[in-house]
Amino acid sequence: MDALDRALGAGGVLTAMEEELGRARYPGFARQCVRLETEAAELHVYDNHIVNGLLQTPEYARALFAMSRPLLDEETIEQRVAARIARQEIFPRRSRPLMSFVIEEVVLHRPVGGIEVLRGQLEQIPLVGHNRNVEVQVMLTTRVDHAGLSGPFTLIETAGQRRVVYAEAAGVSSLLTERKAVRELEAQYGTIRAQALTPSESLAYIGKLLGEV
Repeated sequence: MDALDRALGAGGVLTAMEEELGRARYPGFARQCVRLETEAAELHVYDNHIVNGLLQTPEYARALFAMSRPLLDEETIEQRVAARIARQEIFPRRSRPLMSFVIEEVVLHRPVGGIEVLRGQLEQIPLVGHNRNVEVQVMLTTRVDHAGLSGPFTLIETAGQRRVVYAEAAGVSSLLTERKAVRELEAQYGTIRAQALTPSESLAYIGKLLGEV
């Protein structure tokens, strides 16, 4: 589409239209986050219910959408799986953002889609975590001090140095841009990372789980 845009002298309009059509595949509440992901220079995620979409296998994503209520039809499920996996194009892109993920231990035990789907997901996380620009950490359930009990969120810094926080619950999303609120959650995320296992400990822990499932 970029080449066609240049050939027709469309001034970026066709490219922008393609991007908007791509985002249209996502539920309305997720489109803001998807757009910001494509602009990210840094992206830091804390999750406590499911594996983040950027780390999901197609089978894990499909199982999640199949469990959605109200029920989704098969065509919608496949569209959303394809859209979710397409987000992972962020990893091989030329200007790769710095990324970190903190995952609650219980998420790694939850057999979404069954044991084989869980096994595939546990194999996927270290594959991503071994990228030089990605760090994955596990927050143990036995941790006494825990700064993340208020829920999951994503910190994003764009290439233009804009800093925002995206949070989502029950299909309702919030985009925080006020500097004080963003700064507080940045500090909270720093504490969460300090309380979690280190990246190397976390990958070793996931490897141990793989031997048990």
